[in-house]
Amino acid sequence: MKKLISMLLAVCTFFGMTYAFALEKGDARAVVGADISAEQKAAVYKTFGIDEGSVTELTVTNDEERQYLDGLVDESIIGTRSISCVYLEVLGDGDGLDVSVSNISWCTKEMYANALVTAGIENAKVIVTSPVAGISGTAALTGIYKAYEDITGQKLDEIAKLAGTQELVVTSELADQIGSYDAVVIVNELKKVLAQTVNMTDDEVKAQIKQIAADNNISVTDGQVDQLLKLCRSLEKLDPDQLKAKVEEMQDTVKKLAAAQTKIQEIGESMKTFFESVGKFFNKLFSKIG
Repeated sequence: MKKLISMLLAVCTFFGMTYAFALEKGDARAVVGADISAEQKAAVYKTFGIDEGSVTELTVTNDEERQYLDGLVDESIIGTRSISCVYLEVLGDGDGLDVSVSNISWCTKEMYANALVTAGIENAKVIVTSPVAGISGTAALTGIYKAYEDITGQKLDEIAKLAGTQELVVTSELADQIGSYDAVVIVNELKKVLAQTVNMTDDEVKAQIKQIAADNNISVTDGQVDQLLKLCRSLEKLDPDQLKAKVEEMQDTVKKLAAAQTKIQEIGESMKTFFESVGKFFNKLFSKIG
């Protein structure tokens, strides 16, 4: 029954006894922000592409979001209301992550995908959205964690969840300054050498970060290096070999996303040049007529 069952083994403990269970492909949850209106919720479900009530719905509060974001991002970004919403559906074994975002200003789909891998989530379709434009998107990760844990009946590792949240925040902040693709690249390259950095001093890790940046033609400031050092120390608490393997699996996806973005930019520049030429033509024409 491979078409129906994704053999993702999970473990739960009950009275000291361990059981293994499988996640069923197609299992899904919708997680909505506690502070959205009924009208906004209807718009969110439209974005999800499903009918309200067709899947189990969960609610995420601002207090739950703060559990992972306090101390990582500015208070103004966390805010006082829970707005972002998430849909998560279990995919088949080996299908990987299918992430899409809308109305999210800070976090790209590749940033979410990499943070989810760090947190221990894979083989899932994830839609992150907001009924209000301009939401940062960092809080949505809490909703993803909640959906996945409700489906599996098992808590994700707290250290992994915190590391995943920190990764999303740091990558997003870097993206503001060096671009989203370069931010993802430098974080992923750092994740690939955690087995070495764990035995390095802070100064040695900083030198390693600067070398990674130079190798990828990325300019980083001392402040950005400090951010990456803190992230590195958090990620070192996880299994470095597993993280490296997952990063390598994601490399092709990141490259394709970057190529698509470059193509879009090229088309945009071509269109801009075309319309500028048309504008110049008509300006000359009207000046002659005048």
